[in-house]
Amino acid sequence: MTQQLPATMSQSLFDSRADAIADAARQLAALGWTPATSSNFSMRVDDEHAAITISGRDKGHLGRDDIMLIDLHGHAVGTTARPSAETALHTQVYRRWPEMTAVLHTHSRTQSVVSRLYAARGAIQLQGWELQKAISGYTSHDSVLEIPVFPNTQHMPDLVAQVDAWLDAGKPLHAYLIDGHGIYTWGRDMAEARRHLEALEFLLECEMDLRRLSS
Repeated sequence: MTQQLPATMSQSLFDSRADAIADAARQLAALGWTPATSSNFSMRVDDEHAAITISGRDKGHLGRDDIMLIDLHGHAVGTTARPSAETALHTQVYRRWPEMTAVLHTHSRTQSVVSRLYAARGAIQLQGWELQKAISGYTSHDSVLEIPVFPNTQHMPDLVAQVDAWLDAGKPLHAYLIDGHGIYTWGRDMAEARRHLEALEFLLECEMDLRRLSS
């Protein structure tokens, strides 16, 4: 793939973001969280651009040529490649939080099942788990970590509007599930985004175990 970068962007900067995305994707694919080319990953490059996975690529075998540049409105920049169908959910994070630099979206079995189980409630509330402190801003297991579950749709503006409505209501948001789909989370760097994703996967698995053992 030929990626033409803006004159103000260095090739080394784009390559570093592409490498970080590809590395994370391969590791998450090895965990089984990106089946059948699903999932999408991105990183902010500068104030106006982000690097994101190209649609339909096997996340277990990504390289630099599988990552493309977009602007923060989701438009391809300097390439004819097509970004993920859910690009608008990534750029929403970067527009609302300038300090965020990485967005991860996966489709693990646990994430998908939990999203169905709690869809009718509209959210899952996590409390009492020590690992909640892995989420930035949470310092006690006694706090309530609420993860909304939004209805699935193929019309991305509807999902963007649901996320905006949650935030505009003043509710904290560190991640969200989509019904029958998977999870979105983000961070100030790739390490923080990975920590959030891994912690949430563990917490959701614990909730599933409690549900099974209590039935």
